[in-house]
Amino acid sequence: MQQMAPAQIRTGAKDLASVMEKPPLPDNEEINGLGNAARGPDGVQTDNAERPAWDSKFQYVLAQVGFSVGLGNVWRFPYLCHQNGGGAFMLLYVVLLLVVGVPLFFMELAAGQCIRQGSIGVWKHISPKLVGIGYSSCMVCFYVALYYNVIIAWSLFYMGNSFQYPLPWEQCPVNITTNETVKECASSSPTSYFWFRKALDITSSIDESGEFNPIMTGCLLAAWAIVSLAMIKGIKSSAKVMYFSSVFPYVVLFIFLIRGLMLDGAMEGVKYMFYPKVEIWGEVQVWRQAATQVFFALGLGYGSVIAYSSYNPVNNNCHRDALMVSGINFMTSVLASLVVFIVLGFRAKNIALNCVAENLGLLSNMASDGSNQHWWPWFNMTDPSSVSIAEYREWYSHFGSMVGPNITDCNLEEEMNKGVEGTGLAFIAFTEAMALFPASPFWSTLFFLMLLNLGLSTMFGTMQGILTPLMDNFSLLGRHRTLLTVASCALGFVIGLLFTQRSGNYFVTMFDDYSATLPLIIVVVFETLSVAWVYGADRFLDDIEVMLKWRPPVVYKYLWKYVCLLSMVGLLVASMLRMVFKRPTYTAWNQSTGSEMSLEYPTWALAMIALLILLATLPVPIGYIHSVLQNYGVPGPEEGGGQEMHRNMYTKCDSSEQLRSSSHRVPSEEESHPRITFLPLGTDQYLLLPQQEEDEEEEDTGV
Repeated sequence: MQQMAPAQIRTGAKDLASVMEKPPLPDNEEINGLGNAARGPDGVQTDNAERPAWDSKFQYVLAQVGFSVGLGNVWRFPYLCHQNGGGAFMLLYVVLLLVVGVPLFFMELAAGQCIRQGSIGVWKHISPKLVGIGYSSCMVCFYVALYYNVIIAWSLFYMGNSFQYPLPWEQCPVNITTNETVKECASSSPTSYFWFRKALDITSSIDESGEFNPIMTGCLLAAWAIVSLAMIKGIKSSAKVMYFSSVFPYVVLFIFLIRGLMLDGAMEGVKYMFYPKVEIWGEVQVWRQAATQVFFALGLGYGSVIAYSSYNPVNNNCHRDALMVSGINFMTSVLASLVVFIVLGFRAKNIALNCVAENLGLLSNMASDGSNQHWWPWFNMTDPSSVSIAEYREWYSHFGSMVGPNITDCNLEEEMNKGVEGTGLAFIAFTEAMALFPASPFWSTLFFLMLLNLGLSTMFGTMQGILTPLMDNFSLLGRHRTLLTVASCALGFVIGLLFTQRSGNYFVTMFDDYSATLPLIIVVVFETLSVAWVYGADRFLDDIEVMLKWRPPVVYKYLWKYVCLLSMVGLLVASMLRMVFKRPTYTAWNQSTGSEMSLEYPTWALAMIALLILLATLPVPIGYIHSVLQNYGVPGPEEGGGQEMHRNMYTKCDSSEQLRSSSHRVPSEEESHPRITFLPLGTDQYLLLPQQEEDEEEEDTGV
């Protein structure tokens, strides 16, 4: 076969069988290796719309860290750490982070940066049959955005109520009619009463919907307005907000850490957090919880990681980004855990000391009645502040059984073992502790402003995981970015009214527990399958090598193909079995007793859970079936073209060789399955291959 020079190729560009020379792309221009043919033969950009880009690497890192570091780092990780063996759980978490979390995070970063599209475009280019993965990611992002913004609304409400002294949740209110403490508050605590009755005005079960909570509805509207205004210009506007929203939480955490270390009981809290219980490594439940936390902490499967990395230059070192963001995420979790347990240790010690004072008061009353027993305490009962918890407990261990039921034990360990997570930690336990701080309104305002910014930075990433894929794949939406953003936020507010009913907190719990977990795990299973097996881990590493100018370690190939995939399948099976064998429950508030109780979801709520999971996972099989039906019976290109003519398949030719004409060339057996690449490789040439057989095209990834 006679070789053709590049000049000859350009002169023969009108011939359909001719091959196009692909010049190297500058860092700030769009990549066309996977289907966005935005350049002509001479490398001239034909699409006038330039893809947005980050102003700096620092801005991008802030965005990724802001998305991955969210409320779960503050109120979920500390709880899991405390309940599952302290330091032993941390070690297990680090192991799973390194062998599962980082490789999957790196995979999403590399795919987004290679293809420079959102989640829909990325998986569509890897294989059109897997386009449903992107749509499932968008659905889950929408679910999460709906209830996540409600939490931001709650933070706005509490922050607004922090500008008063004393704080409204410091003391129980008094019934004006009877001049007595409200019974519901007296049976629980001031912070619990304020949360369930004043903030949520909650019903006794999910079956009782109740009317809308007007204050929370207004706060939700404000939350969606903030998100809409911050994202109205895409990453150009949201990135500027992230300079504050991503950095401010760290400032607050360090302030709380320094202040907390000065509190009485801080060291007790730290000890309970880090005390290792290695035996928990033998429990399957602990492995499941650690893997789930790694999964959600990095934001895998949402499509937001892909969306953010798609705005990067081609040669950005995404491998270093994966290690850096994962490390920052873990260290943030440790920092947040330190702060949480220092404050909870202070709270637990205050509760224990108050318990000692109350019991000593009862003992003093017994002494005033003339009682004089051999079990009488040897310490000064008239000055409770001089009696330590250890002294009281030592006396109680010897004589507690003799003094009657009114005198109780004051166990600091029991208070610390009452693990709290989620809203219970942020809006009940932490608010109770801050009410004990000097200048409590200042600390309360600071804390809820931190929660607000943590929520907003994650919310920006979640919304980007919805908007970027839609704008990339639907040109009409891409041309009306502002309208799409405002319309999405308006729709989110309207549907979010479900959560501002008096029973809204139960729906937030439902969405948080079930709407995202299974669908996201399924999404990541298919993501890993498509990259490691459908496209090929070796091919993917080749493309990353071209992009980074160095090849990542080969261990990633085996992690993607086996370790990550099997781990995610195992997590999926464990999560499904847990749902099947343990009927889903939720925690309700009993107004008459002023306490929480666990209730089973009614049948209609279970149907709603099933529908949410089904709607989020259906795009995957629907996309596959649609692709198969669309290409059924379509002739190959040599037979007159077809619907997949736009899926140009390229094989890399060495840059030292001249291009050969492929019009009359019969490919060898080794060349019958061409190597497919994500990126144009510098000055290397690409040969457009004719499609041999229809079933061959079906087997190929079509990238």
